[in-house]
Amino acid sequence: MQHPDALTKGIDHVGLTVADLELSRRFFVDCLGWTVVGENPAYPAVFVSDGTSRLTLWQVDASEGYTAFDRRRNIGLHHVALKAPSEEALGELFARVSAWPGVVAEFAPEPVGKGPRVHCMVREPGGVRVEFVYTPSA
Repeated sequence: MQHPDALTKGIDHVGLTVADLELSRRFFVDCLGWTVVGENPAYPAVFVSDGTSRLTLWQVDASEGYTAFDRRRNIGLHHVALKAPSEEALGELFARVSAWPGVVAEFAPEPVGKGPRVHCMVREPGGVRVEFVYTPSA
């Protein structure tokens, strides 16, 4: 629901810096079924979408090394949360994603607090934490 006093209209896209652009692209496109909607090889970046949400995946400059993400010690992204259409789909999604090469599963589907929302969390091959969440209708 749009807040009447808000000066913005939602999120256009989220930009994520990743350790390996090609592995992250494969995760979102080949594993999750997203589509590449643009690229900038000079940056380098890949723009992906599921038809509702858009992400920009940026290759980290590792020429002098890089600092891995630490959700408790870094300012900025903690995780990106993507919606699942049903609890059954969430379970199937977790099974597929957690078996994907390079994915680290943090936890399997479980209630958020006392529920009724259910979620799971993984770290995709490029190092970004991704939460999948299902929220039942009231």
